Amino acid sequence: MTPKVTGFFDDATNTISYVVQDPAGRACAIVDSVLDFDYASGRTDTKSADAIIAFVRENDLDVQWILETHVHADHLSAAPYLQEALGGKIGIGDRIQFVQDTFGKVFNEGTEFQRDGSQFDSLFVEGDSFHIGQMRADVLHTPGHTPACLTYVIGDAAFVGDTLFMPDFGTARCDFPGGSSEQLYDSVQKILALPDETRIFVGHDYKAPGRDDYAWETTVGEQKAKNVHVGGDASKERFVEMRDARDATLAMPKLIIPSLQVNMRAGQMPPADEDGKVFLKVPVNGL
Repeated sequence: MTPKVTGFFDDATNTISYVVQDPAGRACAIVDSVLDFDYASGRTDTKSADAIIAFVRENDLDVQWILETHVHADHLSAAPYLQEALGGKIGIGDRIQFVQDTFGKVFNEGTEFQRDGSQFDSLFVEGDSFHIGQMRADVLHTPGHTPACLTYVIGDAAFVGDTLFMPDFGTARCDFPGGSSEQLYDSVQKILALPDETRIFVGHDYKAPGRDDYAWETTVGEQKAKNVHVGGDASKERFVEMRDARDATLAMPKLIIPSLQVNMRAGQMPPADEDGKVFLKVPVNGL
């Protein structure tokens, strides 16, 4: 089955969110949504999410799932906002519990912060499947960027989050807590074992040198032949050496501190204080 896939590119974070439609009906899923956030002012905005809501309503679609490929460190999730407007279940990998435990300590969240994934409606594991209308979706656990990363294979389309990028840009970083370049290489091989004609939809695009336009769709076959990090005869040893050296030069994402606090809560802000005000924490020298 070939789902209809519509991408929504967020200029501020270079994130692509997706609406994935059952070609035989109204059912759809939303993958990796974005809640706009201006760090300097501490203000949120729903422009990106509202574009998805408008698209869903204009096309009379039925949202059954709001899917997260992982706990993002570079943008905030709009999952609760979308769920309130459109319905659907929020899903993520069950290794979210490891991420919640790790960053619950970093942000000194205390015992009131649940670290069991209960903020999400569904926790997926390797080999799980579910349906979006008549479309079957299969779950691959693809850790490396984070320990909780998933790839959703929906019909002939794979939504890989932050594992593979476009072939001319390579792969995602692995230096966050719980990340592993060795695991990422193995995860990429799992994705590349899918049929060559499988469409791959990436989580971000940064326009590699020499490319003028943003892009977010490729194929397994193209990745195997052309990916600058893992294509051709790239060995695991060579990849790990390259990835670790490259990661050592990278700065933290601009929105990592607010993103982690919100996304490990399934897109909810931390609880308000007694005056109804919401605060995010900044751990000094904590990351």
